Amino acid sequence: MYLRIVRRMKSGEKEKVYADQLVLKSDLEIFKKELLAEFRVIVRDLSRPRQKKWLKSVEVKKKLNISHGKLQTMRNTGAITFTKIGGSLYYDEEDIERMFEKYKIKDR
Repeated sequence: MYLRIVRRMKSGEKEKVYADQLVLKSDLEIFKKELLAEFRVIVRDLSRPRQKKWLKSVEVKKKLNISHGKLQTMRNTGAITFTKIGGSLYYDEEDIERMFEKYKIKDR
């Protein structure tokens, strides 16, 4: 047995809707929960501060609390990696973090 409901379409035609095509309130509640969960994920991802991948010399000097000369020496000795594009130098922040870990003093 099926429940027959007649709806009017925009064109004025009648359309039959059967019981297996009905959306129940419980279906809407489930959809609402899933939709809200997806929105939360999106908002959480958007609200996270994005970490810059590449830093300029000024930012690296400030982060490491070093002078321009010291940064130049670190580049010359290969202690810090960099990329030169045009006249600007860029440093990969992950490389700097790895350098911190490499030279980290462990408990004695």
